[in-house]
Amino acid sequence: MNININEQDIIQAAQAGNDAFVDLFAQRTLDAVGGELTADTMPQLTADQITLLAYQTVKREVMEGGFIQLIYNGYGPFIFLNPFAKAMRLWGAKDFCNLIYDARRLYEEHGEELTRERTDEEFMALYEQFEQFDELDDGFIDMEPEVTSLVAHYIDEHLDNFATVSK
Repeated sequence: MNININEQDIIQAAQAGNDAFVDLFAQRTLDAVGGELTADTMPQLTADQITLLAYQTVKREVMEGGFIQLIYNGYGPFIFLNPFAKAMRLWGAKDFCNLIYDARRLYEEHGEELTRERTDEEFMALYEQFEQFDELDDGFIDMEPEVTSLVAHYIDEHLDNFATVSK
């Protein structure tokens, strides 16, 4: 899908930092598909655009509530059963790729239990029940600035894969 982003917006986002730069491209991509990535809108995007949205999903969910929240909210198949980790390795985020593979193993082992409908209280109890996710959550929090920087660099080096820049 051809997404147009004004050069001035890109410059401003880049000056604001990696988060703002990555957010600009992710938000414009999401806007282009009506605000939600679905099975119907996914084919309209490039592999790089989908990978960017997947990264933003991981970042948002894990920073807010860890991998347990990401899985409980139904993102497990999108993140773990697609070539997202491999794409991250190709983008230069090797440690993050390995972390996603580690999380995938736990998802495959416990995904059914983690996605079962439950009350808020039961959901919160999952964090005590599945403490093995704590190390992965902490690992992501530690590496997130570096991974976001790698994602920003990849976007900058492959702008045409994400958007058309207009003057």
